[in-house]
Amino acid sequence: MSDAMTMPQIIEYDSRDDQAGGLADLIAGRLTAAAATKSSASLAVPGGTTPGLMLKLLGESDAPWGLVAVTLTDERWVSPVSPRSNQKLLAETLFHGAAAAAEFVPLYGGGAEPAQALRAVNLTLEQVALPLDLAVLGMGDDMHTASMFPGALGLEEALAADAPPAVAIRAPGAEEPRITLSARVLNAAERHILIQGHDKMRALERAVALGDPMRAPICAVLAGATVHYAD
Repeated sequence: MSDAMTMPQIIEYDSRDDQAGGLADLIAGRLTAAAATKSSASLAVPGGTTPGLMLKLLGESDAPWGLVAVTLTDERWVSPVSPRSNQKLLAETLFHGAAAAAEFVPLYGGGAEPAQALRAVNLTLEQVALPLDLAVLGMGDDMHTASMFPGALGLEEALAADAPPAVAIRAPGAEEPRITLSARVLNAAERHILIQGHDKMRALERAVALGDPMRAPICAVLAGATVHYAD
């Protein structure tokens, strides 16, 4: 039986707008500091609609985007023009502003299945974006994060200590395969988890009580992370 975890640091905001602005400012500051120290910085961000405003505000910031490499925490294996593509969402939010100057490392590599392109995707990640300085993550009501879903085919590999940077994964009932950054890669970064609403907070509390990444994959990246919460 797994032991319960310690609840991570939680920053609560008065509104979702405050959350988006506060987290965007924090990430921009961290990128600026990293670039000043080593002349480069790297960031992984989620897709989905919840982080949309934060990503838009971050993309409008004066972070040194020309020195920044950006990738996604996970992606559906669909064309970048698909409405289901996280890459497409980034083009409409983060990269709509000054962040368009950043170097983007996509997780989608073409082909019908991730296995056909995964080696090339991982090589590019290693050459351009890793190790990550920062990772912004979401969490679902089912306690998944990135595309590490409870019961997913590939979850055990994504959680392994020797996992590759990105892992192909098939979530139960999903329309298409996905690719996710592994827990190993995410844990090398400073992690910020963005959640909204009471249901997500209850899910976080359940995950902490379980303390089992196979049943609650968010547990794999909680230690040392900061949770940013708005109702």
